[in-house]
Amino acid sequence: MTGTGRVTVLPLLHLWPDRYCVLAYTGTGAFGDTAVVGCAPVPGVPEVSLLDVAARHEPQRLYGSPAGRPEFAAACWLICTGWSGRGTPQPRSLDLRAAAWALDTERTIELGQTMYGHDRLCLGRFTLVDEALMGAAVKVLPDCAG
Repeated sequence: MTGTGRVTVLPLLHLWPDRYCVLAYTGTGAFGDTAVVGCAPVPGVPEVSLLDVAARHEPQRLYGSPAGRPEFAAACWLICTGWSGRGTPQPRSLDLRAAAWALDTERTIELGQTMYGHDRLCLGRFTLVDEALMGAAVKVLPDCAG
């Protein structure tokens, strides 16, 4: 999957106290109905399962667990994380107004209802096409990340 548009890149503390990954969030499709959330690869930083990260936060307590859609709550939590990172940016985050990107899609989750303006979530490995922007994305990590 590829696209061009607004991309928010932020450090995500996924394992206390010092394990971070680079999370990227954007939207695509008609009116941005598809949320795209992924981890950007960082040399020396192990890849992370974002669904596992979401599950550790027990998102079903907030979003519920609709029958037949076991990943609904985790998908909502991940979309909220990207959406909130855009609305309340961290000091190290990036807000790229028009960036070309690619997602090596691992999973698509249909939400069954609109959440944060999205009807589905595509998850995977996220890269920015521009190498300079990709280098800037890696730099959102704190020095202790790894």
